[in-house]
Amino acid sequence: MIELDSGLPSELVPLSWLIGVWEGTGVVGYDVGDDETRNYEFGHRVSFSHDGLPHLNYTSYTWLIDPAVGSDSATESMPLATETGYWRLSRPATDGDPGPGLLPGVGARPFATTDSVETLRNAAGGFDIEVSLVHPGGVSELYVGQVKGARIDLSTDAVLRSANSKNHAASTRLYGLVENHLLWAWDIAALGLELRTHASGRLARVE
Repeated sequence: MIELDSGLPSELVPLSWLIGVWEGTGVVGYDVGDDETRNYEFGHRVSFSHDGLPHLNYTSYTWLIDPAVGSDSATESMPLATETGYWRLSRPATDGDPGPGLLPGVGARPFATTDSVETLRNAAGGFDIEVSLVHPGGVSELYVGQVKGARIDLSTDAVLRSANSKNHAASTRLYGLVENHLLWAWDIAALGLELRTHASGRLARVE
């Protein structure tokens, strides 16, 4: 059972089951050629939090697990990748929202009640969402999708790359809460290849 924070913005209620710190393992199985597949196991720690604004703060940290010492070792590991970003319901900005920059909102904050948030439900019975993720290797992703119950489906609407980044053209992600575990899967189109299976994992809430 999930207990909602009394300070949780109403807009975050559809995403509230994500809030917390999750940790577990995952696997990469990525075909990079006709005769080459990159397979390995990694540890994974994810955090979803909020600061009173109508978005979730997100961080992800992964580390390679040395198969020589076993999957239950947290000491014999190598940092792999990190990403950070923001998750929110997709809706037009209003005068009551802060920004641009450090400008405060004017008037009442929109969608401040659960009843008003309910008006944002889409035709499928879920809520449209936007997720902005930044990778330290010069890649930024904007995902669009929906949350429906305890399932989230996302696909990139845009990918921004610096001149020094590796090729990364598109992604899809799937998240779901299954038996109190956060399960996820990530497909990518990268290195000049079409969209294909990349990684998946299973995480347990630790905080």
